[in-house]
Formats: sequence, C-alpha cells, structure tokens
Amino acid sequence: MKKQQPQISEDKILEASWELLGEGDIEKFSMRRLADRLGIQAPSLYWYFKSKQNIYQRLAGQVSKVILEEFHSEGDWKEQLIGLAVTIRSVLSRYPCSTQLMMMTLPHEPDIIRFTNRMLLCVESTPLDQEQKMQVVVTLVNYVYYFVLDDYQHQRNVSAVLKEQKELPGEEMTQLLDSMSESEAGLFRRMFTNGLFELMGTDRAFEFGLKLILLGTQQVIEEQMK
Repeated sequence: MKKQQPQISEDKILEASWELLGEGDIEKFSMRRLADRLGIQAPSLYWYFKSKQNIYQRLAGQVSKVILEEFHSEGDWKEQLIGLAVTIRSVLSRYPCSTQLMMMTLPHEPDIIRFTNRMLLCVESTPLDQEQKMQVVVTLVNYVYYFVLDDYQHQRNVSAVLKEQKELPGEEMTQLLDSMSESEAGLFRRMFTNGLFELMGTDRAFEFGLKLILLGTQQVIEEQMK
C-alpha cells in the first residue's frame, strides 16, 4: 500500500514554524528542519513559500496583526504611545523569536503596513513635521524591540552558564569584581552590589525608558511651538 503523504497548507506550515522557533534559536531555523517537522520533503515547501525569508515575512505579519488587535489605547499622543509600547512588548514576549522576526523583515505584508500606519497615527496630532513623526515612532519601536531582545538574550545567557557550571553567575561576577581595582570597576561594583543590574528587563526599567523617550519628544514639540 502506498504511503499517504501528509496534508499540508500554508497555515500548517506557519504553525509548525512557530513550534520550531519555540524550541531553539532563530539561527537554527531551516527549511529542512521545517520539512522534517511536517513529515515532508523540503522541496514541497517551495510550492507554498518561495524562501525562508518569505516565511519570516508571514510570521511577522501575524505578530503585527495580533498587536493591532490588542492595541486599543485612546487619549493624547503620549497615552497612545505608552499603550502601543506596552502592547508590543506584551505580544513579542509571547511569540518565540518574534522580535528577531520583526527586525529581519520588510513592511511588505498588509498587516505590517497596517501596524506601521497605526503607529504613525499615534503622533499625527502633534505639530512635528513628517520626518520627526517617523523618527519618534522608529525610536520608540526600536526601544521596545531591543528591550525585549536584551531580556530574552540575558535569560538565555544565564541558562547557558548554569548548565556549564555549578556556581551561580552572580558569585562568579563578585569574584571577578573583587579582583579589579577601584579605578577599573568601582562604580560598576557598587551598582552590582546594590542590585541595580537586577532591574534590567523589569517593568520599572521599561517604564523609565519610555518616560525618557516621551520627555524628549515633548521637549522637541515645545521648542517648535516657541
């Protein structure tokens, strides 16, 4: 009896792609591994997607769509930008490697275009010129992307260290800092000892970064209105 071929579709390929991304680094993602997951030959994937990049585009489009669905902030431009940043961070934190996907793709998907357009609408009411409005949005979204990515990478680094050695990363860092002079690492050592680096990746750190961006934007607006 001839073996029946697995039934695949674009939706099944994208679903399997998310599963594969959730199991490892985006660098390990490949059409061959995706085909193995689906139980098919790799060439069969190209009937649905021209390349791995094409899959990335569709996945980024899905993330953009979820952000749009969950972003309902009203109010002035500041409230809208805060709501947007919080929503982006929340969604990216739930989808594996989604930050990398958003950074590696171009706005060639309808939902990515809608997402970009919605971001620009947040600052449309301000007196900034079009170039400045674009810059505010780019600065904000890059801040959120790198905040999420940095937290993701930090967690991976800690996990890797714990697998390789029994000693906690903090204990090794303490020993290293104790071996360095005051001029070399004094301020860093005091901040580390006081636990300030533990704020990295927290809501408190995220909100402070947002505040800096909003205050800077407000200052530019006020300067233009003089």
